[in-house]
Parts: sequence; structure tokens; C-alpha cells
Amino acid sequence: MSGIIGKKIGMTSIFDANGKNVPCTVIEAGPCVVTQIRTMDKDGYSAVQLAFDEKKEKHTTSAEKGHFAKANTTPKKYVAEFTRFEEKKEFGELVTVEVFQEGEFVDVVGTSKGKGFQGVVKRHGFRGVNDATHGQHNRLRAPGSLGASSYPSRVFKGLRMAGRTGGNRVKMINLQVMRIIPEKNVIVVKGSVPGPNNSYVILERWS
Repeated sequence: MSGIIGKKIGMTSIFDANGKNVPCTVIEAGPCVVTQIRTMDKDGYSAVQLAFDEKKEKHTTSAEKGHFAKANTTPKKYVAEFTRFEEKKEFGELVTVEVFQEGEFVDVVGTSKGKGFQGVVKRHGFRGVNDATHGQHNRLRAPGSLGASSYPSRVFKGLRMAGRTGGNRVKMINLQVMRIIPEKNVIVVKGSVPGPNNSYVILERWS
């Protein structure tokens, strides 16, 4: 599985070969530095660790400084591991957006936007009571009955109720690569990508 770390820039739209206007997401991907190589003998699994985006040295711990110094690079903000990397990578090598090609399909992993504590209408798509007549008052967005009476006298686990919404790890699969701009380290993928602008995402291609 080859991949790269990127930062979501925003959304745009481009015209494909058939003249259709396609919504796309612009991602600044790389360059990433290989900061560690996991091996079966030493770590029990094989993986390539990549680091992305510059970090101020005053915000970096001593352990992190030593870790990045081994790879002969400056401190980085985001680190991720990729298993089954297709190409053999060397310690300290740069991985650029050219690891992908236009037209192929990738998976994008990100953290969705956090929406805080929300009710059942926004969180689960409930309709509410949906009737303002017959004495109903302030019930339009209420969850309704929970179904718990004298038996079982409790609320079952997993019942859809109000609660914290968003801020979850989300993977969008099979997004087509529409454009690659190597000189700007930019990749444009078809469709939407989880997370707000300037959030970190991971692009993966499964072999």
C-alpha cells in the first residue's frame, strides 16, 4: 500500500474529458520524509513511516528532535505509517505527490468536522413528532418515546439518542485522481474529503 500525507486545501470543480463539471477536493500532498523503516526482524511488522509539514523547534520535544535528526530533516507536525509500500524506500528519502498517477483511485482518511452535542434530528435524521396540533408543544425536534417502561426499566445500550457528533475517523474509498500538479505538490481528487480545510489527511493506494 503506497501512500502519502496531505493537507486539505478546499474544494473546486473541473471539467472532465466529457465536458461534465465534476466537484473535486484540492489536497497539498507532500513532500514527505521517510523518518523510520519498520522491519519484521526488529519490529514484528513491515512499514514505512512518513512525516509531513514543518514544525517549530520550540514546540518540539527532545525525543522528537532526535528522531527527526536521524533522518537528517527538520521537525515535522504529522507522522503516519504505511504498510506494504510498493516501492522500496530509503531512510531520509523524500516521497512526493508523483507516487500517484492521474486516473487511478485512492482512499482518503481524515477526521470529520466536530459538531459538538447535537439532538436526534441532526445526529440521526429523526423527523420529530412532526405535528404541531392537538396540544403538541415544543415537540417538533424531540426524540419521542424510548420504549423503556416497567420492563426493562432501563435504556438499552446503543439506542439512538442525542450526543456528541462528528470528530470521527472517516475513510472515503475509491476517489479518482483527476489532476496532479507536481511543482505545487497538489493532487485533485474527485468528490469530498472528510475534515475542515487545513486538516491533515492520509491518501492510500492499496496494491
